[in-house]
This record gives sequence, structure tokens and C-alpha cells, in this order.
Amino acid sequence: MSARTILYVEDNEFNRKIVRDLLARTSYRLIEANDGETGVATARQERPDLIIMDIQLPRMSGLDATRALRADPATAHIPIIMITSFALSGDDQKAKEAGATHYLAKPYSPRELLETIRRLAPEG
Repeated sequence: MSARTILYVEDNEFNRKIVRDLLARTSYRLIEANDGETGVATARQERPDLIIMDIQLPRMSGLDATRALRADPATAHIPIIMITSFALSGDDQKAKEAGATHYLAKPYSPRELLETIRRLAPEG
């Protein structure tokens, strides 16, 4: 069985490196996009097993990108973990309304993120 693929849509390189390092010791294959439009296009092309989506993204917000993926039958089933550094009241509700499977506010525990990834898209 091939490795599970995770798409991480995040415009901040430092945040992408944290997740890259977190997944380095796992069997997951990580692909990245640094804006919402590219994230949607990459998801449609690659069909990842899981998407980690930042809310604050250039070109298309994570909320709009999630809505676009949920509206497409080819990507509607993919679990999406939505992350935001602006944990404003109501962001969790907006994430759920957009179609997020799970929501995390920064700063989050990398271990919590990995546990959530493994629960939604088990390794091997």
C-alpha cells in the first residue's frame, strides 16, 4: 500500500517547516501549496488523503478554498483540518460551516496535530 498523502495549504514557510519536520518520521507523503487557489488546484489534481488548510491565505481564503473543495464531488470526501492563527471567536464555527472536518487554533501542539492526522487518515 502506498503512503497516505497530506496536502498542507499554508503561506507561511516557518509553519510549513514545522509540519514538514513533524511528518518526517512518519510514512506520510507531504505536498504543499502556499495559497488557496493553488491548494484547490493541487487537491483536485493529487487527490490527497487529508488536507491541512490555513484560514488566512493569499488569493483565496482557506474558508473559500474549503467551500470549493466541498462543492466538487471529486474532493468533497477529503477530511480537512482547518488551522488559524487568528483564533477569533466564531472562527471554529465558520470553519465548520465551510466544511472543515476538524479545527485547530495556533499555537497548537504538534502532537495534537499528528494525533488528529492519524485519526482522520491512519498511516499504512
